[in-house]
Amino acid sequence: MRAVLQRVSRASVTVDGDVVGEITRPGLLALVGVTHDDGPEQVATMARKIAELRILADERSVADEGAPVLVVSQFTLYADTRKGRRPSWNAAAPGPVAEPVVGQVVEALRARGIEVATGRFGAHMDVALVNDGPVTIVLDV
Repeated sequence: MRAVLQRVSRASVTVDGDVVGEITRPGLLALVGVTHDDGPEQVATMARKIAELRILADERSVADEGAPVLVVSQFTLYADTRKGRRPSWNAAAPGPVAEPVVGQVVEALRARGIEVATGRFGAHMDVALVNDGPVTIVLDV
């Protein structure tokens, strides 16, 4: 599993003109990609990292601050661009495999008491954010 975490002042996801997920105060935007062999161990580790990384203001975490997280599925995090000009997506899990895993990350965060908003899996999403810092972290678990 791979994620790109961005510290944001606010962020939202729009699908077909409708806002489907939004955080309106400082927190994290988590772009989450799933590969073929991700399971419960990766879900638990990713949720823990998202909740506990001390990357908010004053070296605080989402859990410390009660900050929100916007989780957006992003299979393109597994693009392989080593050959040619067209990325390969072979390392990304197919939708029927990835969707429940992303959902499990969301549920694991919520189980920790974290406010979580989401995008819409498989949709063409317009993601808007105000990057705070900027602070952007890549996680591989």
